[in-house]
Amino acid sequence: MSRVQLALRVANLDAAVDFYSRLFAAEPAKRRPGYANFAIAEPPLKLVLLEGEAGEATRMDHLGVEVPSTDEVTAAMTRLADAGLTTRAEENTTCCYAVQDKVWVTGPGGEPWEVYTVKADARPDLEGRTDLALSAVAGDRICCATDAEPRAAACC
Repeated sequence: MSRVQLALRVANLDAAVDFYSRLFAAEPAKRRPGYANFAIAEPPLKLVLLEGEAGEATRMDHLGVEVPSTDEVTAAMTRLADAGLTTRAEENTTCCYAVQDKVWVTGPGGEPWEVYTVKADARPDLEGRTDLALSAVAGDRICCATDAEPRAAACC
């Protein structure tokens, strides 16, 4: 099953988790320091929350399409390149507390889009922990960085 991903950068992760838990009547599928995600069945949505700076307004961080397999990421990369879009592939990258294969493209307004598959969980020992000192995604934009924003060596 494919689903659209919306990644938001939020100032107060706990408040955002509380709000979206109530909005979608669901608990986070994953909760780590500076990070939470919801795997919503209806409507099919992967909502990702990345903790930003205190007092900062919530903003869109990036968009994506989660697909079930690396083969589908590869097919998307071929389709996007054949359509004349510039693609950037990442294989076995650790991002957002998961090992992923993905391809990035940039929309006409500069919005980053990824087509990705999750191959494995990363840092399950941090599940439920919220201490930002443990986070590699808290407000630093190194996770899921775009071409315009460099990625640090260790992400998420």
